[in-house]
Amino acid sequence: MAKPVSIEVYNPSGKYRVVSTKSMPGTRWINLLVEQDCRVEICTQNKTILSVDDIIALIGDKCDGVIGQLTEDWGETLFSALSKAGGKAFSNMAVGYNNVDVNAATKYGVAVGNTPGVLTETTAELAAALSLAAARRIVEADEFMRAGLYEGWLPHLFVGNLLKGQTVGVIGAGRIGSAYARMMVEGFKMNLIYYDLYQSTRLEKFVTAYGEFLKANGEQPVTWKRAASMDEVLQQADLISLHPILDKTTYHLVNKERLSMMKKEAILINCSRGPVIDEVALVEHLKANPMFRVGLDVFEDEPFMKPGLADMKNAVVVPHIASASKWTREGMATLAALNVLGKIKGYPAWADPNRVEPFLNENAPPPAACPSIVNAKALSLPVSKL
Repeated sequence: MAKPVSIEVYNPSGKYRVVSTKSMPGTRWINLLVEQDCRVEICTQNKTILSVDDIIALIGDKCDGVIGQLTEDWGETLFSALSKAGGKAFSNMAVGYNNVDVNAATKYGVAVGNTPGVLTETTAELAAALSLAAARRIVEADEFMRAGLYEGWLPHLFVGNLLKGQTVGVIGAGRIGSAYARMMVEGFKMNLIYYDLYQSTRLEKFVTAYGEFLKANGEQPVTWKRAASMDEVLQQADLISLHPILDKTTYHLVNKERLSMMKKEAILINCSRGPVIDEVALVEHLKANPMFRVGLDVFEDEPFMKPGLADMKNAVVVPHIASASKWTREGMATLAALNVLGKIKGYPAWADPNRVEPFLNENAPPPAACPSIVNAKALSLPVSKL
């Protein structure tokens, strides 16, 4: 067993014990729990990723709910320990929950929360930032300047890709994928090709309307196309951003064969899930195609990169920061806390987890509901009528 972990305590005499495995941004989430008679314990252990034994030590003999992180392995062992301690609620401070065995949680009667609806624009913005950084070779140029190598302007110095008039490809046109597409179409007048199992009518109408606006002002209109296959996007787009879910069908979605379909000077962006790309194949493709560029926020074996990736000048890599805006991270903390609080208090599940504005309004009390419980149906939880 792990040794007892260090904690910071708020409202020591609170009726309900809620544990957070990490310190989270902002204080509103703490205040909301304390106001509802919760004793809040925040792990302050100087350890990036807590082990299962560490978390069991945190749960202890009595615990009503836990707020955890996507780096933790929430499976049978932890949900059994939480259930034995009287806990009925767990929430990831994340929209994804690939680290959570939802079936195990349901088996022990534990509600599993996540935090959708607050990451859309922030994640899309980072995908756009990586697109620009890769296209204009910003990281390479920054390193060049800092190394004192700049001796004056040269015609061929860090020549990159112009995005205007090129084609942006989006694989997975859900909320984040569509937000990214709108940014690239309106911001850089790029044409759009997208692939999704479902038609994105709103996105299509947006691009059509913007194209008509450009035409009315004497400019070349932008266009859109819904591809019949993902391969069609890879073959035709100059810039491709990945926004699928991660499951058995999307593991290594971009592999050696599909990388070879792409244009030699294409740009590939991934802010979704690391295993969507075969990272070993990607490294080999980057080596063989120096004008091919990639921007990555997620990795196949996080927190590690596959050998050789860190050495590639045509790769921009950042440490899973797509949601790292102040507003979003504080909102995620608030939603995770309210998921746990709501289950403790017996509140129903919110009807639409993607419309969370009422929970984030600091000038009014949050609704008496759990913002997002992924196994609400399996647990037969009532749905809020608010």
